[in-house]
Amino acid sequence: MLVGATPGPVGEFAAGAAYRLQPPLHELVSTVMAPTGALSGADGQIRPFGVQGLFHADHRALSQATLLVDGREPEAIGHVHEEAGRTRFVSLARWLGDPHPDPTVRLERVREVGAHGMSERVEITSTASVAVTASVTVELGCDFAPIEVVKSGGDTAPAEPDDRGSGRLSWRRGGISVTAVGEGARVETGDGPRLRWELSLPPGGSATLRWEVVVDDPAAVVVAPARTLEWSEPEFTAADRRLTRLLHQSLEDLRSLRLAETGAPEDTFLGAGVPWFLTLFGRDSLWAARMLLPLGTDLAAGTLRVLARRQGTRMDPASGEAPGKIMHELRRREFTVEGNGLRLPAAYYGTIDATPLWISLLHDAWRWGMPEREVAALLPNMEAALGWLADFADPDGDGFVEYIDTAGSGLANQGWKDSGDSIRFRDGGQAKPPIALVEVQGYAYEAARKAASLLEAFGRPGADRWNEHADALSERFRARFWVDGPHGRFPALALDTDKRPVDALTSNIGHLLGIGLLSEEESAEIAGLLAAPMMSGGYGLRTMSSGDGGFSPLSYHCGSIWAHDTAIVLAGLAGAGFAAQAAGLAEGLLAAGEAFGYRLPELYAGDDADPRPGLGRPMPYPAACRPQAWSAAAAVTIAHAALGLYPDVPAGRVLLRPMAGAPLGALSARGLRVAGAEVSVAVDAAGHATVTGLPPGLDLDVR
Repeated sequence: MLVGATPGPVGEFAAGAAYRLQPPLHELVSTVMAPTGALSGADGQIRPFGVQGLFHADHRALSQATLLVDGREPEAIGHVHEEAGRTRFVSLARWLGDPHPDPTVRLERVREVGAHGMSERVEITSTASVAVTASVTVELGCDFAPIEVVKSGGDTAPAEPDDRGSGRLSWRRGGISVTAVGEGARVETGDGPRLRWELSLPPGGSATLRWEVVVDDPAAVVVAPARTLEWSEPEFTAADRRLTRLLHQSLEDLRSLRLAETGAPEDTFLGAGVPWFLTLFGRDSLWAARMLLPLGTDLAAGTLRVLARRQGTRMDPASGEAPGKIMHELRRREFTVEGNGLRLPAAYYGTIDATPLWISLLHDAWRWGMPEREVAALLPNMEAALGWLADFADPDGDGFVEYIDTAGSGLANQGWKDSGDSIRFRDGGQAKPPIALVEVQGYAYEAARKAASLLEAFGRPGADRWNEHADALSERFRARFWVDGPHGRFPALALDTDKRPVDALTSNIGHLLGIGLLSEEESAEIAGLLAAPMMSGGYGLRTMSSGDGGFSPLSYHCGSIWAHDTAIVLAGLAGAGFAAQAAGLAEGLLAAGEAFGYRLPELYAGDDADPRPGLGRPMPYPAACRPQAWSAAAAVTIAHAALGLYPDVPAGRVLLRPMAGAPLGALSARGLRVAGAEVSVAVDAAGHATVTGLPPGLDLDVR
C-alpha cells in the first residue's frame, strides 16, 4: 500500500472560509504505556488518516501499521484490553482454509506498547483439514507529525524509509529515529515500506509472527518513570459490580499514564490524557494525584516536586509566568494550533487555578501521611505560591483571583473550562475578561486555610495573615457572587470585566462544597440545584444547566459531562452530608462507565438519560481523550466517598464517615494507604463501617 501525505478534513465557516476539523477519537482503540501510545481502529489496524498512529512523547512515530493476508484485511470480530499497555485484536481470514461457513483461520494480534515503542505478536491458528499458505504483510508508514498538527487536522508528509540492506526499516527526522524489524520477515520498500512473511501451515497448524518498532527521541521532555508503581492496588469488593469493574480498568489506565520529566525520572506524575495531552499539565496532574491520595502519597509527592522545580520566577506575559506561579503545560517546543491563533510557549503558565491547587495537594498529602521531611522541603515553594496569590493573582485589586491573556496568543480562558466560549451568561452571551471564576475563589480560600495550617504546624510565620485573608475572601464572595435564578439562589459562574455576575448555572459551584466557604444553608441550596434534572438529568453532572441559553450537550464545556468534574462535586456532596445527591451522581458515572467499556473518556454528551433501566447510553464527544487521568481517577473518588475514610495523620486521628445509608450498597477495600500502612475499610449494606490496619498512634472517630 502506498503511503502518501495525510490530509486533514476540511470544512467551511458560515462566511465560507475553509478551516480544519479536529479528527475524531471516539471509535479508536488506545493502547498506552506513557510516553508511548497507539491509536487504531477497533480491528487493530493503524490506517494512514486522522489521528491513528503510534505516538511517542508529542510526535507520531508510525502513521500506518496495516496487517494484510494475501493483500486483504482480515475481518475483525473483537478486541480486549488485557492489561496496561496490551490489547488483543481478533480477526478471521475466512477465504483461507476449509470451504464451509465456519471460519477455520484465526488471527490474534497482540499489541504491547512500552516506553520506547511497540511490539506485536500475530498468532495465526488453523483448524482447517487442508494446508494453508498465505503471504502476510505489515504495511508501514512514518510521518513524524507533531501532535498539534494532528490535533488541528493539518496536512502531514511521509518520511522516506532507509533499509540499507540491514533487514530493518528506519526513518529519521529532526533528531528522532524510528526503526521497525520483523523476526524472519523480508523488508520491502518498492511501492511502500512493509514487512513480509510467507506462511505455510499444515492441517490444524499454527504460527506466530513477531515484529517491533523502537523510537529513539533524545529531545523528548517526558520519559517513563524509573520507579515501580507509586500507589497501592487495593482489592475492592462491591455489591454493585460496575464499581469494581470501573476501578479495575481505571487503575490499569492510570498505570499506563505514569510519566516523569526528562532528567528527573524518580518523580512520577500522571500525563493528562491520550493522545492530545500526554505530558505534564499542572491542573490535571494535581487533581489526579489528589484523587488518588487514598492509595498513597508517593504520586502526590512526585507531582508536587516536578511542578515546584518549574515554579515561576519572573514576569513573562508571553508565557504567563509570574513569581510563585505553578505552570500549566509542558511541551518540547512552542505549541501552535493552526487556524485559531493559539501559540503556547513550550513551558506555559496560563492557568489561574494550578497554584492554589498545588497548595491544597501539599496539605492533603500531609494529612494522609506524606513524610514530614518531604512536606518541609516544599514549604518554601508553598510560600512562593502564597506570594503569587498575594501579589499577582488579583491585578486590579478587587479582592478576587482573576485572569486575562495579555499576550493575545494564549488561552482566552484559564480555569479548567478553558475553551474560548465556556464563560457564558444565562442568556448565552459570552463574558469578557478579566474573569474571576467562582471555583477559583473557592480554591484560593481553601489554599489560604490549608497553607495557614501548614505554616502553624511547621512553626513558620504567616498563619494568622492567611486565615484573615480567607475570612475576608469569604465575606467578599458572599456579597458579590450570589445571584437569584429561576430555580433559586446560587453563586454565579464568574465576575466579568465590569464585575457583573455571570449568572449561568454551572457545575463549577459544586467545587465549593465541603471546603468551608459555604454555610450549611448555602450548601443545601447548591446541593438541591445540582441534583435537579436540569443539572443531573444525564449520566453525571452537566457542566451547564439545560435551562441556560448557552447549553449544548455536545459543547466542550457548556452542557457536556466530565467525569472528573462530577466526581469532585460528588465528593463535596458526600463530605457535606448530602449522601442521596452524591449517590445520584455516582449512579450516572457508573452507568456511563458501563456504556464506555469501563474506560471513562475525558467528557461525553450531556443528553438526558433514558429513564428505563438498562436502556439508553451516553453519546461520545468525538475528540475526547481516552484514557484520561482525572477521568480514570474518578473511580477512586467514588469508592472513597462511599467509604468515607478521612485521615489527619499529623493530628493523630482518622475520621470514618461513610455515605449515610450506604446508597451504593456494601463496599470494601483492602490495601488503602494511611501514612504508608495498608488499611482495610468495609461498609455493609446498612451503612455500618469498620476499619483495620491503622498505624499506631491514630485515634479512630466513627460517625
